[in-house]
Amino acid sequence: MTDERTVTTREGIAWTCIEALAGLQDAPDSAKAKLAGEGRRVVVCTPSGGAHSVRLTLAEGWRETPDADLAAAIEAQLAREDR
Repeated sequence: MTDERTVTTREGIAWTCIEALAGLQDAPDSAKAKLAGEGRRVVVCTPSGGAHSVRLTLAEGWRETPDADLAAAIEAQLAREDR
């Protein structure tokens, strides 16, 4: 089973977020750390409809991040990509 979260941004778009490598039960923490950095995780968030995913690098405990903070991280990444 993989851990995923769904959050809604201010525009009312629902995003489903999942940690990269989450579906690989045998993926060691060292592989996850190599992908994102020590104490960090790569999280991919996809909007309902799947139009454009964003890739975030978040703290290892991202699952406990308040919804508003996760939504803000998605919005910030979208803003960076629009530049």
